[in-house]
Amino acid sequence: MIRLLLAEDQGMMRGALALLLNLEPDIEVVAQVGTVAEAMEAARDVRPDVALLDIEMPDGSGLDTAAMLREQVPDCRVLILTTFGRPGYLRQAMEAGTAGFLVKDGPVEQLAVAVRRVLAGHRVIDPALAAAALAAGPNPLTCRERHVLTAAADGATIADIAARLHLSESTVRNYLSAAIGKTGTRNRIEAARSARANGWI
Repeated sequence: MIRLLLAEDQGMMRGALALLLNLEPDIEVVAQVGTVAEAMEAARDVRPDVALLDIEMPDGSGLDTAAMLREQVPDCRVLILTTFGRPGYLRQAMEAGTAGFLVKDGPVEQLAVAVRRVLAGHRVIDPALAAAALAAGPNPLTCRERHVLTAAADGATIADIAARLHLSESTVRNYLSAAIGKTGTRNRIEAARSARANGWI
């Protein structure tokens, strides 16, 4: 049996996925969780073969969880399942060491096949998303620009961002200006929106 950890923040979706996957003759959902913290605790406790992770969770990202799993439970293969089919997210997922990346609009049979394939050592990527990622090219933002844009996304002031990231206000302005230029937008709110839409932050 393939022992599967399911991390999905929406309870109804989580329950439905677990029910459908448990119908497969060779898959057993051994843990169902809704947060990153619960996912890590369950992974350490039950040692699943495959972790099926959503990207957006209340206390963090499935992409961060994937990186932590690679470190703490290295035998567990990670498959990302998300509504956010963005090229930047796919790149981040691959950098985090995930074995697969699928969007939620596919049939459950495809998901079961993907679980089996990643456990067998294969990479499984949604073909349309893979093509979009190749067309989009690499993330143009530096690590610091991403951090500053993320901090700016909630409408924080320059002073707030500077204090939060331990930078000077002029440095924050420089990073924001560079990010606005690279995203081809008019201001930091638009830049943050564009970066998020592309999966760059």
